[in-house]
Amino acid sequence: MSNPQQLRYSKEHEWLSPVEDGVATIGITEHAANALGDVVYVDLPSVGDTVTAGETCGELESTKSVSDLYSPVSGEVVEANQDVVDDPSLVNSAPFEGGWLFKVRVAEEPADLLSADEYTAFSGS
Repeated sequence: MSNPQQLRYSKEHEWLSPVEDGVATIGITEHAANALGDVVYVDLPSVGDTVTAGETCGELESTKSVSDLYSPVSGEVVEANQDVVDDPSLVNSAPFEGGWLFKVRVAEEPADLLSADEYTAFSGS
């Protein structure tokens, strides 16, 4: 399992893409997807919602459990991935590509996000 170097990571196992034009993409890591098992339901924040770094903003349900989704940044949701809502298995099969969850116009980026190497050491993956 490798964590893409260009992304940054939270200790709650979300990833954040580099900010482009003020917007970043958010998803969960492969480590988190594997720990959850087969994801069967995804509840994402809606477009226009405000999310706060470190706060819950949605939910992922798998055959094993229900897990809260945390936002790694503060800002306004500008897009939710309808493909993942329609086919939650994308979270497991492509967590860093088609399985992304939502996009945020970033208002504030916390300083405690981890690099890929730091996340790998933290998660053991």
